[in-house]
Amino acid sequence: MDKAPLADIVTALRDSRGFAHKRDISDVVSALGRALPGGASDLAQAVPVGDDCAAIPDGHGGYLLFAIEGLVEDFIVRMPWFAGYCGVMVNVSDIYAMGGRPTAVVNAMWSSGMSPAAEMLRGMADAASRYGVPIVGGHSNNRSERPQLAVSILGRANKLLTSFDAMPGDRLVMAVDLRGAYEEPFPYWNASTTAPAQRLRDDLELLPLLAERGLCKAAKDISMAGAVGTALMLIECSEVGAVIDLDAIPRPLDVPLLRWLTSFPSYGFILSVAPENVGTVCALFHERGLAAAPVGTVDDSQTLTLAQGSGREQLWDLREDAFIRETEPTRV
Repeated sequence: MDKAPLADIVTALRDSRGFAHKRDISDVVSALGRALPGGASDLAQAVPVGDDCAAIPDGHGGYLLFAIEGLVEDFIVRMPWFAGYCGVMVNVSDIYAMGGRPTAVVNAMWSSGMSPAAEMLRGMADAASRYGVPIVGGHSNNRSERPQLAVSILGRANKLLTSFDAMPGDRLVMAVDLRGAYEEPFPYWNASTTAPAQRLRDDLELLPLLAERGLCKAAKDISMAGAVGTALMLIECSEVGAVIDLDAIPRPLDVPLLRWLTSFPSYGFILSVAPENVGTVCALFHERGLAAAPVGTVDDSQTLTLAQGSGREQLWDLREDAFIRETEPTRV
């Protein structure tokens, strides 16, 4: 069992690389809002900036979904095939986290000749094949001193899951595929590359099913900020708070708690679910061999508190310190 004191876990999460990268988002959102003539409200989409995808009404009752992901350079250099694979995989996850289904991806890639470009492209192609999403174009530059990769995706949703609809009284549910292993030495829990391709697609199909059946309105896929950091982003967007019970978080038996809390799983979601739907939602994941459990409760505190045993520690107070939202009022 993991014996790290709760206060140490709180400190480690606050200081983690995943939290630092997410905190940078607030500076970008603030700058974008100041640059637009009408401020951030000038962005014509169904949900504000800060969600997993932009959601644009399609005029037929549904939504066009659009997202992009960039890969850090050290990851590309050390694991070019897996970086390419993840470029597609994480975008697919973003589309499903919004209750949608992916349509196509494009990429922008910089490399020094075909090394590591060839391996990145092979990884992207393998992921596109396994997830059933075509690569339809992109941009390439094989005369760059340093490798870079960004992948963008298009999708469509009939009903949205957003980061802005968690309500006090909801239960936070964590759903994750534990049938994997780490891509050492990185914190990437890989339950994708060796899984049957049809199972990958069918497991993801649960997310639009939940949206379309009205069983859930708010969700995010677990990112590099880990399960707790992802929950923090969700409650910030919804302007609510939460208490998370660390003992309730599904995790592999042989993985220390702190490492798991800073891990990025290939399949992982945090959902905000009305109490009466929690049993049904968890059962749908369990039927597919996925782990799912209620791990916390949403409240109106605008703080995130972690609980473990009889202990409780406040991780973040969103009333005093923004996480990914604007750091200062937009000037119009």
